[in-house]
Amino acid sequence: MNELTRNPADRHDHADHHDHASHHDRSDPADHTNHADHSSHSDHSGHGGHGGHHDHVGQFRRLFWVMLVIAIPVVIASRQFAMIIGYPLPQWPWLVWVSPVLGTIMYGWGGRPFLTGAVSELRARRPGMMLLIALAITVAFFASWGASLSVLDSQLDFWWELALLIVIMLLGHWIEMRSLAQTTSALDSLAALLPDEAELVSSDAHGAEQIERIAPADLTTGMTVLVRPGGAVPADGRIVDGAAELDESMITGESRTVRRSVGDQVVAGTVATDSGLRVQVTATGDDTALAGIQRLVQQAQNSSSRAQRLADRAAAWLFWFALGAGVITAVVWSLLGSPDDAVIRTITVLVIACPHALGLAIPLVVSIATERAAKGGVLIKDRLALETMRRVDTVLFDKTGTLTKGEPTVTDVVGSDQFDADRTLALAAAAEADSEHPLARAIVQAAGRKALAVPAATDFSSSPAVGVSATVDGHRIRVGGPRLLAEMGRQELDAVAGWRERGSTVLHVLDDDQLIGALALADEVRPESVSAVDDLHRLGIEVVMITGDAEPVARAVADRIGVDRVYAEVRPEDKAETVAALQAEHRTVAMVGDGVNDAPALARADVGIAIGAGTDVAIASAGVILASSDPRSVLSVIRLSVAGYRKMRQNLAWAAGYNLISVPLAAGVLAPIGFVLPMSVGAILMSLSTIIVAGNAQLLRRLDLRPR
Repeated sequence: MNELTRNPADRHDHADHHDHASHHDRSDPADHTNHADHSSHSDHSGHGGHGGHHDHVGQFRRLFWVMLVIAIPVVIASRQFAMIIGYPLPQWPWLVWVSPVLGTIMYGWGGRPFLTGAVSELRARRPGMMLLIALAITVAFFASWGASLSVLDSQLDFWWELALLIVIMLLGHWIEMRSLAQTTSALDSLAALLPDEAELVSSDAHGAEQIERIAPADLTTGMTVLVRPGGAVPADGRIVDGAAELDESMITGESRTVRRSVGDQVVAGTVATDSGLRVQVTATGDDTALAGIQRLVQQAQNSSSRAQRLADRAAAWLFWFALGAGVITAVVWSLLGSPDDAVIRTITVLVIACPHALGLAIPLVVSIATERAAKGGVLIKDRLALETMRRVDTVLFDKTGTLTKGEPTVTDVVGSDQFDADRTLALAAAAEADSEHPLARAIVQAAGRKALAVPAATDFSSSPAVGVSATVDGHRIRVGGPRLLAEMGRQELDAVAGWRERGSTVLHVLDDDQLIGALALADEVRPESVSAVDDLHRLGIEVVMITGDAEPVARAVADRIGVDRVYAEVRPEDKAETVAALQAEHRTVAMVGDGVNDAPALARADVGIAIGAGTDVAIASAGVILASSDPRSVLSVIRLSVAGYRKMRQNLAWAAGYNLISVPLAAGVLAPIGFVLPMSVGAILMSLSTIIVAGNAQLLRRLDLRPR
């Protein structure tokens, strides 16, 4: 990687300019996303490993619907439920076994994810929601069988409660997993940057050169490969023949192509845009720079997924609260000389301690918030983003493609004494009309925006590292960088020095042998960037810019936008280190980027935000994706985070508050004054609690996420 960033500033001191007609021949990495249908669901050690693939979401969906169908006869045939609602049950002998038999199926089949999750939590010594659910359904299961076999009091017929508990909790987990499912894999997308096959250069028995197509995985150090114009480099290596402009943006973040020739190092995944190369392989497989980025992404994703969920913390406290209340209830009622009441009260406490509302409190908010966000152009992939973004005090923006448009734009034009600026631009556009180079397109577009009359050109030619030329109205018009002037023996115009100081690319225009003008091109700042930075400052958030571009370019953009800190000429691995350094200052960091080089930093940040127009890898590595390229959408994410977290807290407060009140009442704390919470009232309160939680979450749909 050192060779790539050897002299970043040098890249802006010249304007190696040539035709990029073959640039569009390379395949779009986005075409590879169809196979990356994985969901890297973050750590679920406390959730029974109900993992991270879309198939698991489908399994929970199917399990929910099957259990819902089975739950209907279980609830209707339950004696206790019929008594609570007040309808008579037919006196069919077999009817009394409907709830026990089907309830047992529900416990063993529908309850299995919670039971296995409880085992995982016990092994990890981290009690949470799964253990709380497993405790409730297990106690309800055995108590209900005791009541059905007349071993225990008939009041302990909890088959209906067991069925509803399993169904509602399955619904909550299905909603949660569906909202968290990811459609791309960062590592698959990184691998997709490599070509499907490499062209190995070798010699036959007679010494004649031959080309053999092999898989990049079969390459070994020392082999020589052919990289055709528009093709991707299959492995890290050193150029042994040829010279070309390489698109290294997916690795370095540079917004322009870089000239590479014999002896220079090239990196796997970069693209030769104009000319062919022969590259001797120096690193393959896990030793390549791209593989290094893969490891950084994987490590950062694994480390960020260990954060504890808000609902798990509440569930852990409620588990110990319920267990303690159950033990105290059993001891107190036994000491009072009422062993039967002790059993009834203890079991009632343990069953009622698992609130339906708590199981839905977070998943409902996450689901509705992500749905609402998607309609506003914000895709939330990481559930932790809803909690974390509200605490962000530092936003780290990648420059290219995020604060800027990631493409060159003509910013200044100057003409000589004989030619005005418009005539200079029109002639340059005429000469560049047949070129597909990004700088050429920018010049043609600039002339179009000014509605200039661009004359027709003939006899177009391109000279790598020098420029282009064409015949316009009988004159030979040349457009190029410093090397063109050197070849023609001309001195640049005085205005050019100021352009170069602020990091612009400078192209000179010659009419035959006469220098008639010059153009400055730079990566255009998004008009919304200044507003986004100002809004973040009003919230007391520090704004930092990071880029692989040279210091003059970075400073020029930073001055226009008003960011607080600038990190320039930063390599990909240093971007992740920069995030870590900011976190070491006890800052909560949100990283906003769009390139492969941003992926490790996106994954390392407390919240990774990818611009939707960026690469698949950046999108897959981030927790939040902005469908638009408007940096003001970061403010929308903050508003969503604040509102979503507020709803989570409200729902958790209601769900936990229900427990804190109902459990002591069910335990008989008011028995001395003659009041013990009946199971029927507890059931009604549970249902009411669930309805209130669901209704409160629905209010998130009113949130306005449009950029302001």
